[in-house]
Amino acid sequence: MNAPAIKPAASRWVLWAPLGLFALFVGVVMVALLRPADREIRSAMLGKPMPQFTLAPAAAGLPGLAHADLADGKVHLVNFFASWCVPCAVEAPQLAALKAAGVDVVGIAIRDRPEDLAVFLRRHGNPFSRIGADNDSRVQFEIGSSGVPESFVIDGKGVIRYQHIGVIQSRADIDAILSAVKEAGA
Repeated sequence: MNAPAIKPAASRWVLWAPLGLFALFVGVVMVALLRPADREIRSAMLGKPMPQFTLAPAAAGLPGLAHADLADGKVHLVNFFASWCVPCAVEAPQLAALKAAGVDVVGIAIRDRPEDLAVFLRRHGNPFSRIGADNDSRVQFEIGSSGVPESFVIDGKGVIRYQHIGVIQSRADIDAILSAVKEAGA
């Protein structure tokens, strides 16, 4: 028995189908590259009190940090950082500017060694009134921080009012934090 002959139109479709599928794949990838998903993970703790914690001092000459220190009637900026974090060094001048503007900046050092932290603070300046050592990242995870650097505005009652993900690097970032500090103090 003879096999039925393939019609010419059908044979062309079979030849071009793989190329069409590849073009569709490339189109989907291009759309994803041009419109990437939001990679920032907002803390579920916004609007909630700071979790209970007590951290030992991370740097010589500065006190450690506890949740009670953040509910003292003053607004604070809590900055999660580390000496091994290159972007943390980049934001050091902006933290100094916030301190100069009257913001109480407190630090939580993530998985850091005191000797490395001392070198970091000498090299990049120390805007912190307190630095707690979060050696196992427990406080970082409890507050909903997704990495370093990351900063949170805490009102005078110890409630988390604002989250800045990533490096504080521009005047707009500083203005947004100053606005959040002002609003948290109102």
